[in-house]
Amino acid sequence: MSVSRISTRAALAGGIALSSVVLLSGTAFAHVSVQPQGEAAKGGYATVNIKVPNERDNASTVKLEVNFPLDHPLASVMPQPVPGWKAEVTKSKLDKPLELHGKKINEAVSKVTWTADGSGIGPGEFQQFPLSLGQLPEDADQLVLKSVQTYSNKEVVRWIEEQKEGAEEPQNPAPVLKLSAASDDHHGGGAAPSASASAGEKDGHDDKAGDHEKETVASPSSSSSSDTTARILGVVGILVGVAGVAFGVLAGRRRSA
Repeated sequence: MSVSRISTRAALAGGIALSSVVLLSGTAFAHVSVQPQGEAAKGGYATVNIKVPNERDNASTVKLEVNFPLDHPLASVMPQPVPGWKAEVTKSKLDKPLELHGKKINEAVSKVTWTADGSGIGPGEFQQFPLSLGQLPEDADQLVLKSVQTYSNKEVVRWIEEQKEGAEEPQNPAPVLKLSAASDDHHGGGAAPSASASAGEKDGHDDKAGDHEKETVASPSSSSSSDTTARILGVVGILVGVAGVAFGVLAGRRRSA
């Protein structure tokens, strides 16, 4: 085999490898996740964002279901309105009632479902769905929020696989909310809604919670800059790979000449 062919094939392989690494690194972590805004302390309250990227080039995300564990039930789960989406909160009866602010709670939120009113999350985009959660359990280190993502082409992706200790990350990992040590005031990183507020009633304490959530929930535009940077780096990586191919071809031709 001539030197020019060897150089050309080496450059081509290097360019493809580099481009593949860049592209795969951009999608490897593109899964549904939960991100606390501030601290999510045991026994307290927290504001979190459910981050949903669109991993398809030919379909939009039009529905998201997030399930909450009933072995560590949350008496209050309140979604913040998201333009273009309708939120539905589903509650289930508890085998053992909870006690919250001196009141017994016989049911807890088991699922929140968001359905797009319009086009949903388009290709190359993501959306954040803010939630106020509480009271967080004191006897758990994390909450696994198994989720189901539905696309406009009827494809369903189930983010329900739990991470096993010492094992590689599963293909469709479930979102996990890590809980920090209990704080002194038991309010964590978010405001604590009252028991009546979780049932749909409004009081002065709930108004303060709403104000606090507005301060702590990150806007999608601020997070989108990091995603844009990742896409730019991906394009640069591809261009570098293509340049490597061209350089290899030219070098081979010069040597053969």
